[in-house]
Amino acid sequence: MTQKNVNIWIWLQNSRLTKAISSPDDGTLKIYDENDRLILKRTGLNKLQVKQIENTIIKYGAKRLDKHAEPFKFL
Repeated sequence: MTQKNVNIWIWLQNSRLTKAISSPDDGTLKIYDENDRLILKRTGLNKLQVKQIENTIIKYGAKRLDKHAEPFKFL
């Protein structure tokens, strides 16, 4: 089984912690609030659209988390 490319991003927006999980291979993006509630889900995106969204959240100060890092280690 092949490993899918999944990116986990986390950033502060309006003094609240926000998390995004993107998968260019699946064409999906999910954004969660600080209580891990799903607030946005997009499917059917192409790889370019996912990359553009990732670049936009980087402008908000998002940090990409390593898949093997402990949660919230960057804080």
